[in-house]
Amino acid sequence: MTKQNINRREFIKLSAVGVAVIAGTRAVTGTQASSNTPKGKHQWAMVIDQSKCTGCNYCTLACQAHNDVNPDIQWNKVDQDGTVGDQQQVFIPRPCMHCEKAPCVEVCPVKASYYRDDGIVMMDYDRCIGCRYCQIACPYDARSFNWEKFTGENPAVPEWGNPEVERRPRGVPEKCSFCYQTIDRGLSLGLKPGVDHDATPACVNVCPTGARLFGDLNDPESNVSKILHEKYTYRLRENLGTGPRVYYIPAQEVKPEA
Repeated sequence: MTKQNINRREFIKLSAVGVAVIAGTRAVTGTQASSNTPKGKHQWAMVIDQSKCTGCNYCTLACQAHNDVNPDIQWNKVDQDGTVGDQQQVFIPRPCMHCEKAPCVEVCPVKASYYRDDGIVMMDYDRCIGCRYCQIACPYDARSFNWEKFTGENPAVPEWGNPEVERRPRGVPEKCSFCYQTIDRGLSLGLKPGVDHDATPACVNVCPTGARLFGDLNDPESNVSKILHEKYTYRLRENLGTGPRVYYIPAQEVKPEA
């Protein structure tokens, strides 16, 4: 790359890389609440029941289709998480945690990572300079850097859905957005996210076993609020104080019927 060909965006990227590690470390350990912590009417959250997750990766494929994600990266990851009982395999799906005190938001030097009023942690890809502070700061490995421009057909389309958002520019960290576009469209039509299909994230809709639930923490009658009240749940790396909005019901041994 010659000096004449370096544009402003590329220059800022190159200038920022040298201090990314320092910034990332500070973000993970410093979890004081930001003045921008969301306080809106709705506060969206997800519950994942590990006893029901079969590791089919339908959620990954639906996410890839609806958000037009490069198949070389993943917004929704499904990892093996050991076994229970008689070697029954357990899986742990990992979308973005949409933390209440998100390290990625706190560390971003240009405010490309930000909170919506409803608790969804968003990315402004046009503002992003590609420094990867957020990717390093995230303790959940929820972001993937797109080193190459995504061109050509998306192999998940149309079988798993159709794109609802624009493809991101090359050189930015991508992440799950809780399918905000579906939520917003549904609310504008008077639909209820987590209840009505057309207002609910794609990964929740596509799950064949109903392992994922979605709803509003501010609504005591939402399916998510009821589950959190009735069942034991946990969140990943709660000791960090980030306040993840994704909760897990731990796997229980499923015994065959007599």
